[in-house]
Amino acid sequence: MLRQRIITAAVLAAIFLAALFGLPAAGWTVLAAAVLAAAAWEWCGFARGGRTARIAYSGATAGVGIALAAGLGLAAGRAGALGLVPVYGVALGFWTFGAPAWLAWRPEHPAAWLVLAAGWVVLIPTFLALVHLRNISPVTLLAFMMLVWIADIAAYFAGRRFGRTKLAPSISPGKTRAGLYGALAATAVFGLLWITFLRVHVPALVRDLPGSAAWMLAFVLVLTLLAVVGDLFESALKRSAGLKDSGTLLPGHGGVLDRIDALTAVLPAAALACMV
Repeated sequence: MLRQRIITAAVLAAIFLAALFGLPAAGWTVLAAAVLAAAAWEWCGFARGGRTARIAYSGATAGVGIALAAGLGLAAGRAGALGLVPVYGVALGFWTFGAPAWLAWRPEHPAAWLVLAAGWVVLIPTFLALVHLRNISPVTLLAFMMLVWIADIAAYFAGRRFGRTKLAPSISPGKTRAGLYGALAATAVFGLLWITFLRVHVPALVRDLPGSAAWMLAFVLVLTLLAVVGDLFESALKRSAGLKDSGTLLPGHGGVLDRIDALTAVLPAAALACMV
C-alpha cells in the first residue's frame, strides 16, 4: 500500500508541476475543470446519488465553473475580477461559520439537497481560486498548496510520534491534537521562509503591513486551521454516507476529494486575500 501511494503521488506531482508551469491559461482552466468534475462526481456520492445523478451533478458543476471562469476572464489569463469577491466571500463564510456548525451538529443523514448545495459552495470557489491564483503566478499557487501539504505531512508524523489525545474522535479517529500542533509549528516555519525568500508571492495585505513577519504567522495560522476544518468536514460527509474514501480514482490515495479536502477551504481564502 505504501509503495502504491508513493508511486501515485510521484506521478501526480510530475503531472501537476508540468501542467502548472507549462500549460497556457486556457489549458490550465480545462485541467482544473476536469478536477472539478471528478470532485463533483464524488461529492454526489455523499448525497448517495446514483450514476445518473452523479453525471448530472458533475456536468452541471463543471459547466457553472467554466462559465464563471470564462465570464470573469480567468480562462483568458486575467489575474482577478471584482465578481470573484462575493464568490470567495461566501466560501470563506461557509468555512468560518457553516462548516464548524455542521461539525458541531453532525447530522447522521443530512438531506441530499443540503449536501449538494454545500458542494457548490465548496467546489466552485475552489476551482475559480485554482485558476485565479495560477494566473497571478504559478509560484503563488504552489506556495499556498505547499502550505497545505506541509500541514498534512507534519500532522501525520507528529500524530504518530506524540499523538495521545484525539482531535475529533467521532469524526476522524486518526487525527490527534499533537498532529494539529505539529501542523501549526511546521506551517509557521514555512510561513517565515515564504515571506523571507518569496516575499513577492505573499499577498500585499500581509507583506505591506508593519511587522509583516508577525502578520504572516497569523495569516498562516488561519489558513492552517481552515485546512483542518476542510479535512474534518469531508471526513464528516464520508462518515454520514458510510464511505471510507470519497472514491477510487487514485490508487492508494482514495478519491480526488481525499486529496483536495483541505485545499477547498484554503484556496478561496488565499485568493480573496490576494485581492485585498
